Amino acid sequence: MELLEAIEWLKKGEPVAMPTETVYGLAASVFDESAIKKIFEIKGRPLDNPLIAHVANWEQVGLLTGDVSTDFQRLGEAFWPGPLTLVVKRRPEIPAIVSAGHPTIAIRMPKHPVALQMIEAVGPLVAPSANLSGRPSPTSLSDVLDDLEGRFKGGVDGGNCDIGIESTVLSLISDVPTILRPGAITKEMLEEVLGKRVIEAAEGGPVLSPGMKYRHYAPNANVKLLYIQSELKGPYLIPNAKTLYAELRDADRKGMAEIQIYCDEAVQKDAALMNRLLKAASK
Repeated sequence: MELLEAIEWLKKGEPVAMPTETVYGLAASVFDESAIKKIFEIKGRPLDNPLIAHVANWEQVGLLTGDVSTDFQRLGEAFWPGPLTLVVKRRPEIPAIVSAGHPTIAIRMPKHPVALQMIEAVGPLVAPSANLSGRPSPTSLSDVLDDLEGRFKGGVDGGNCDIGIESTVLSLISDVPTILRPGAITKEMLEEVLGKRVIEAAEGGPVLSPGMKYRHYAPNANVKLLYIQSELKGPYLIPNAKTLYAELRDADRKGMAEIQIYCDEAVQKDAALMNRLLKAASK
């Protein structure tokens, strides 16, 4: 699908796949509740799983929230466009379905020229991963079509994603900034910009971000994480964030019943990667 065709479908209320630097998203206007409902139906996504709104510039931020604090500005200036999502209070005119009924909204500015052109043309877009809910996120258009072909109009091919895992999500709702989902922007990077402590969300808190509640990133094959190399019994992989989802999908294409993943010290120190692995291996 060409870019201009995708923009026209979005304006008509039809979701389309959009490349970003993290993963491919299934996009619709943040103000089009009917189109957003289609996203949930196409993906089989639970309605209590919030979406992220994507903007192309600071003016569009003002359409979504009036809650632009000094911390928000510092973080946006440091990391946007890029893989950081900020959770703040949403404007009441934003459909509640975007935030699973919470009075908040998750906002980020993606770093991909195609995504930015689509958002510039249509306005802020929600864009959860363009896959069947619970599956490994797509990092190419072919991954998207493996899951969703025939369920939606199509998408724009922006090549393979540069980062390969979803954005860091940071809540600015409370006094202490709180990481709801780890990503390429680390806790240490956030603390350096803010000049103060950042914490990680406790289990059982409000679900203000995708990736907090349900099983995610899981292939059909059983995922087994191993931390001692001598326990490996067959073919295994040592994952990296950029290729993890592609490798999980490749294992499914090969009909593998089990995927052994060796989590060496470097993998264990990567909070974002371990988060995805633990979710993929959960039952």
